[in-house]
Amino acid sequence: MTTAELADRQKSRSRLSTIVFAGFIAIVVAALFGLGIWQLERRVEKLALIARIDARIHAEPVAAPGPAKWPGVNAANDEYLRVRVSGRYLRGKETLTKAVTEDGAGFWVMAPLVTDAGFTVLVNRGFVPDDRRDPMTWDQGEQKGDVSVTGLLRMSEPRGGFLRTNDPAGDHWYSRDVGEIAAARGLSDVAPYFIDADATPNPGGLPIGGLTVINFPNNHLVYAFTWFTLGAGVAVGTVYAWRRR
Repeated sequence: MTTAELADRQKSRSRLSTIVFAGFIAIVVAALFGLGIWQLERRVEKLALIARIDARIHAEPVAAPGPAKWPGVNAANDEYLRVRVSGRYLRGKETLTKAVTEDGAGFWVMAPLVTDAGFTVLVNRGFVPDDRRDPMTWDQGEQKGDVSVTGLLRMSEPRGGFLRTNDPAGDHWYSRDVGEIAAARGLSDVAPYFIDADATPNPGGLPIGGLTVINFPNNHLVYAFTWFTLGAGVAVGTVYAWRRR
């Protein structure tokens, strides 16, 4: 092989390496910019979600969905819907589930309410601190007779919480699992959701309602800026290194 032929082969290999490298960089930059665009799309979706939830929680309360509507109840369409229900609490069948709130650690009081419509719904009446878990210590807060409850519709929490699963046998509860609580308390015709009662004061001050935390992190603009910056950095850095070479 002559010197000229060898030089041509080396040039061909160099061009091929350049094309492969350029193609790789182009894919990387496209992927980074694609991630940035995806984050912008996610931001639009998140803003729409926040707007929907905000409209729900500030709307006039509607009747809590009855059995005929239960198959269609879901988080996307019904979570945080402001509802109202009337009926009577089943005293002695409350369930205390672990909670951490702005008022400290304690429990949510999940109380079954037999509605005027005939079905039962679990009502999160609110928060009681650790040292007041004994119902006798907040008995003044018990509502007797007919009551009307306004609050936010919440979906069941079947996966447990605090990195622990519920222990019905030991009466230790870490999540508001409607089905599991209903089975443990012998309840029937129970709605597949529960209601977070609003801040209407209970006699004696406990349980404390209205502590629902609604927080949808919206950092997508920051994420988008990060991906776009990385993409631009890779592109500019590659061009600079190539020109120096």
